[in-house]
Amino acid sequence: QVQLVESGGGLVQAGGSLRLSCAASGRTFSSYAMGWFRQGPGKEREFVAAISWSGGTIYYADSVKGRFTISRDNAKNTVYLRMNSLKPEDTAVYYCAGDHNTDRMRLSYRYVELWGQGTLVTVPS
Repeated sequence: QVQLVESGGGLVQAGGSLRLSCAASGRTFSSYAMGWFRQGPGKEREFVAAISWSGGTIYYADSVKGRFTISRDNAKNTVYLRMNSLKPEDTAVYYCAGDHNTDRMRLSYRYVELWGQGTLVTVPS
């Protein structure tokens, strides 16, 4: 079984940048599509970005397209989310996610197989 641990969250001013990391344990990391979801205060968990096991397929939510970049390093069992031009509406707990199906992952958090514990990103207004 793969376990996911996020890091890199914090407080950042609007317009700033952060990079989130998600370290995975287990030998089957490279077989999983990986993604990031977020849940803002009083909101439902929403899809942010996903990357296939090879890195050849990448999806972004419209709200982050052009500002966020997802990447992965299978040799390090790690997936990243680079977040630029952060806005107050990006404030949320960010969750690392794993699933065997990249397309399914972007449809809903309900289809995701694996979750990390979450890391808080705060962008004050």
